[in-house]
Amino acid sequence: MFQRCQTNGFVTWIKSGWLLIMVSLILMNMESMIQAASPLPVVLWHGMGDSCCFPFSMGKIEDTIRSQFNHSNIYIHSIRIGSNDAEDVENSYLMNVNKQVQMVCDTLKKDPNLQNGFNAIGFSQGSQFLRAYVQRCNQPKVHNLISIGGQHQGVYGLPKCIGVNHTLCEYVREMLDIGVYWEWIQNTLVQAEYWHDPWNEAEFIERCVFLPDINNYRAVKNETYKANLSSLNKFVMVKFLLDSFVQPIESEHFGFYKPGQDKEVVKLRDSQLYQEDWLGLKKLDLAGRLDFLEVYGDHLQFTLEWFIDNIVNPYLKN
Repeated sequence: MFQRCQTNGFVTWIKSGWLLIMVSLILMNMESMIQAASPLPVVLWHGMGDSCCFPFSMGKIEDTIRSQFNHSNIYIHSIRIGSNDAEDVENSYLMNVNKQVQMVCDTLKKDPNLQNGFNAIGFSQGSQFLRAYVQRCNQPKVHNLISIGGQHQGVYGLPKCIGVNHTLCEYVREMLDIGVYWEWIQNTLVQAEYWHDPWNEAEFIERCVFLPDINNYRAVKNETYKANLSSLNKFVMVKFLLDSFVQPIESEHFGFYKPGQDKEVVKLRDSQLYQEDWLGLKKLDLAGRLDFLEVYGDHLQFTLEWFIDNIVNPYLKN
C-alpha cells in the first residue's frame, strides 16, 4: 500500500510538472507571437532649424507612419534637445553635437518602450547624429538605420541655409566664414562640426570635433564603432538629386571630394574608408545590408507617398 501510494504520488508529481512546462511553453509562444505582431518602435531625429514636434514637419511624419499601421500603438520617439520647441530649434544650430549625442544615448537607454530595439530615421544632419548614436552607444539596439539627406562625409558649403529661424541661419553663415575650425566655434556651432574642408584635410581631421571621430579618420581606429555599425540589419541612405543645400550631394551616399580640390568626387566604394573598412560599411555592403536610394528633388523634398512606399513599407514593417 505504501509503495503504491508513493508511486501514484510520483506519477502525479510528474504529470503536474509536465503540465507546468506545457503551460510555460504556451505562454512563451504567445508572448513571442505578440512581440512579432507588434511593430518595432521608431526614433526620429530632425534636421537643422527644425523641431521634434512641428505639425508641418516631424508631426506629419509621425502621423504618416501611424497611418500605415492602422493607427495601432506603434511607439514613436521624436528626439527633442531642450525643454520646448524653440530651444530644440536653437540647439540644432548652437549646441555641441557630442553633447547632444550623449544626451540622446542617456535618454533612449532609460526609455522602457525601446528596450527590445527600434528603427531609426534621421533627417538631414539628424542622420549622422543617429549614426553616432549607433556607433557610440547602441543600447538599446538599432535595427534599421535610415538616413534621409544626411551628410555623412560632411559639407563644404551652405548655398542655402534652411530653417524656421532665418536670423540663426545668417549667424551660422557668419561664424563659418570667420574660422570654421577655431576651437570656440567647433564647441558651439553644430554645422562647423561636420564641415569638411577638402583643401585642408589634415586640419579637418585634427581640429573638427565630431565628424572625423565618427568616420574613424584618425590614425587609431575605434573598433567599437565598426562593430556597432556593421551590426545593423539595414543601413539606408537617401540622396536628393537636385539638392541645393548639401555640397557635395554625394555626401548623402557617403561620398566626398578628393582631397586637395573641390571638383572631383570620390564615391563611397572607391574611398579608403570603404576599401579598408574603417566603419564596417564594406561588410554591410557585401552582405546586402547597405541600401542606396535616390529622390529627384531638392533637400528633403519628397512626397508622403514616396515615404510610405520607399521607407515605411520596406524598412519599418520588416
